[in-house]
Amino acid sequence: MRRALLPLCLLLALFSCNPNEKSTEKGIIILKDDLGRTLTLKRKPERVLPLATSMTEMLYAVCDTASIVGRTPNCDYPATVLSKPVVNNYPVDYEAILRLKPDLVFTTEGITPLEVAVRLEELGIPVYYQKYGSVEDVFRGLEDIGKIMNRSQQAKYLTDSLRQQVTKIKERHAGTTKLQTVLAITWKDPIYVYGQNTIFTDKLKILGSQNVVKQVYDQPYPALTRESILQLDPDIFIGGTPEELEKEFFTMYPELRKIKAYRTKRMYDPTGNLMERPGPRVVESLLELEKFLYP
Repeated sequence: MRRALLPLCLLLALFSCNPNEKSTEKGIIILKDDLGRTLTLKRKPERVLPLATSMTEMLYAVCDTASIVGRTPNCDYPATVLSKPVVNNYPVDYEAILRLKPDLVFTTEGITPLEVAVRLEELGIPVYYQKYGSVEDVFRGLEDIGKIMNRSQQAKYLTDSLRQQVTKIKERHAGTTKLQTVLAITWKDPIYVYGQNTIFTDKLKILGSQNVVKQVYDQPYPALTRESILQLDPDIFIGGTPEELEKEFFTMYPELRKIKAYRTKRMYDPTGNLMERPGPRVVESLLELEKFLYP
């Protein structure tokens, strides 16, 4: 009787480890990614390829680096990634990807068009999407990679440490009563900003502040008019040094010199890779933003 129960117990254990992963009797693995797409893998992936800079950092934080077979032209962290073969992702170089023979391609929502994923899957290469709306989503994403790549212990060790650091940061600002408002731009002409439905908003909440853009737009990085920015009147402006912004932004839009952030000289230049990439360095990004908010 005990022998008969053993396979059932092993099967239950497998399903409990990762509810988004199933394994069949023939060893075929069925995954469900963050977009709800179903992927079929012939075996556990041993060769993986990122098609987004943030995903490269995620994979390097969890995987055996020998399993990462390439990088995009913009992947520059960690430094060891520079030794990997380069695969163009805009436009996608399908032939280069085929030469690298990845078992699975990892990317993020909004970076790789779905039609690219469909084409790669027609060529026999499944594509796994992750998406992040909060800092916790990044940690979950790291753990999901760990489960897929048989590196759950390494991923959990990392996310436990990162969560502890985030908890300490939250505690430092738990008693904040007056929330500072922040506007962060991603482009100057036209003016594109970090919208409400971005991980940036969650970072500000952790830091006891708030995104001045409260309306939820269809796009996570909406374009705002100068009139809208004047009405929002942010306490803090993120997008460059005061000197750069004076020359490249406020000279172009002189009426925006009326906003509070300009008048009080609360303008800051974030480290692009930390600000733009959701990944294992998210705590570093929080600490940098904390310095801007509480100088």
